[in-house]
Amino acid sequence: MQIKVLDARLFEWGLPAFQTEGAAGIDLFACLDGVLHVAAGQPARLVPSGMALRFDNMALAGLVLPRSGLGHKKGLVLGNTVGLIDPDYTGEILISVWNRNPPGMPPIELHPGERIGQMIFVPIVRPVFDLVEEFHTPTARGAGGFGSTGAR
Repeated sequence: MQIKVLDARLFEWGLPAFQTEGAAGIDLFACLDGVLHVAAGQPARLVPSGMALRFDNMALAGLVLPRSGLGHKKGLVLGNTVGLIDPDYTGEILISVWNRNPPGMPPIELHPGERIGQMIFVPIVRPVFDLVEEFHTPTARGAGGFGSTGAR
């Protein structure tokens, strides 16, 4: 996978890397020119990561996830819950952030170089669809949906 650094400050803050042997994702930095105040209850904001990727493998995709501590302790979550980076996208990785705290609460401050997200890489399965009028083999569940398997 190729990485293109779009913001030179990443060389001092740290290039994307797995921080421990068991780390599932790489940290994403807020490449901001100043402090960003994310107001409670306002629309999501896009924060540049300062990098772009070229996957070179169309069977992989990237998922941008929040960092656990920011969501739990401060109320900062991703504006789109999870960001999907398609393997053919080569533009800057942007992080959608949203302050889920109720209106009237203080804004969340994001500082240049702060780690605000993480990206994991997942395999992609692209099935070939076979158009049918009825499914060939029924399942025990069938079309049973929400709550159909019981409450416990």
